[in-house]
Amino acid sequence: MKKIALLGSTGSIGVNTLDVIGKNPDRFQVCALAAGGNVELLVQQIRKFKPRVVSIFEASKARILREAVAGEDVEIFAGEEGAVNVATLPEVDLVVSGIVGSAGLVPTLEAIRAGKDIALANKETLVVAGELVLKTAAGRVKIIPVDSEHSAIFQALNGENRDRIRKIVLTGSGGPFRTFSRDQMDHVTVAQALNHPNWKMGNKITIDSATMMNKGLEYIEAKWLFGPDLTVEIVVHAQSVIHSMIEFVDTSIIAQLGIPDMRVPIAYALSYPDRIETSFLPSLNLAKLGTMTFEEPDFEKFPCLQLAHDAMMIGQTAPAVLNAANEVAVRAFLDELIPFKQIPEIIRLAMQRHEPRPVNCLEDVLVADQWARREAKKLITVIH
Repeated sequence: MKKIALLGSTGSIGVNTLDVIGKNPDRFQVCALAAGGNVELLVQQIRKFKPRVVSIFEASKARILREAVAGEDVEIFAGEEGAVNVATLPEVDLVVSGIVGSAGLVPTLEAIRAGKDIALANKETLVVAGELVLKTAAGRVKIIPVDSEHSAIFQALNGENRDRIRKIVLTGSGGPFRTFSRDQMDHVTVAQALNHPNWKMGNKITIDSATMMNKGLEYIEAKWLFGPDLTVEIVVHAQSVIHSMIEFVDTSIIAQLGIPDMRVPIAYALSYPDRIETSFLPSLNLAKLGTMTFEEPDFEKFPCLQLAHDAMMIGQTAPAVLNAANEVAVRAFLDELIPFKQIPEIIRLAMQRHEPRPVNCLEDVLVADQWARREAKKLITVIH
């Protein structure tokens, strides 16, 4: 029985994780949950999974939650400190890090310091503080990627010599605007951007997919997970069936294929190094699929890709600024304060105005993050 703490329980990753756990009650026990502000869904999760500890990020809703679950044997916390309590609960074996955005960094880092293995769905943790996180984890805990692309690479590397890798190939669907012209990109609506062709995800990551910033963040994450010196290429694969590939020095390529459903990599991360039966999911039918296509990404139409490459090359606090400015810009687009094409422009200007600093501790990252948020908000005010 593996004991699980779940950060981000009411988000897309959290809901899918609990679906897998709920179908395998003999394998997994939910000990703790941390959520954002969705009280109604969190109450349902508490009643079904009976966690000992729960945290809700919006402190103002903690009282409402306590009243709603009166009679349940559960201890309730709030805010970032509450999420850290969930992540560091002594009896927990594995922490699923599914909080969206940089808010997941501190509780994930504290879980690592507490010796917990991490199923990492929060890519921003490695984007903003990759070197710091990996130094903290080295020799202490396992970090098992949950992103479908990084899970694919992780699986393809089973039993392989990492020194024999020629390159990693990250695949991406291209999002809803893969076939849009540049003129069409000038008139993108929020509804269009939220209509992903393959994946069902939360709003923030869906917009990141539309700008292809999600692939840029995954590029940075892959560098940290598998080696900063490795070549990482991006290929657009509209069908989202090949989740990523590795080419070895002998030109052999190993790919991981599967249906586009996050419960597949989640199940692998939960059960690693084992695999569990997922008979509730359909098998991939290649004959029915018929065709798989591959294209080079358009860095001009999707400038967020280049911005992510630039941030990784600059290093230091540049990726933290990239991520924070992106989070602010995406929120502004969702609130219809800025047009879609202004998202990369706000990020670019914030990065231009930032003077990168070395990352020696968590405070260095948090200072850069807060600076970038203030700068991005100023830029949005000017545009709006």
